[in-house]
Amino acid sequence: MQGEGLPSGSQALDDHEPTAGEPADEEAPGQRNEALLRALADLDNLRKRYEREVARERAAERALVASEWLAILDNLERALAHADDDDPVVQGLRAVRDQAVDLLARLGYPRYDTAGEPFDPARHEAVSAVESDAPPGTVVAVVRPGYGTAESTLRPASVVVSRASG
Repeated sequence: MQGEGLPSGSQALDDHEPTAGEPADEEAPGQRNEALLRALADLDNLRKRYEREVARERAAERALVASEWLAILDNLERALAHADDDDPVVQGLRAVRDQAVDLLARLGYPRYDTAGEPFDPARHEAVSAVESDAPPGTVVAVVRPGYGTAESTLRPASVVVSRASG
């Protein structure tokens, strides 16, 4: 049953007046396409932003876990420095230490101990300065190795730097 005052089927479609938020029929396809393209662009930007955020979070977690292993690796190296090289247990511990260093490199944090190179405050932490035959500002000894790359340093190397004689 049709209610009074309501137009019949085809007449209802033909006599439809656009409301305040609805475009007129002659403008509708262009505006709808524009709105659809805008929505697709917004969705693509959201996807890209999400991918960047996930990558950033993964890198932060990887750095956190890797940095926790550094204390263990440092203690292992201190123990190996005072061990007898002929002992098979010591040789096994060296192999474990090498695996740990290799793992950090695969995670994006290769080991570096850069004696003989110029001091770089982004990669080195000066713990001492000594008079040396090397040019001033040169790393003459590595106290504790660093891990990472120029873009992503997990820990700077603790180094002794040469200073000018004087």
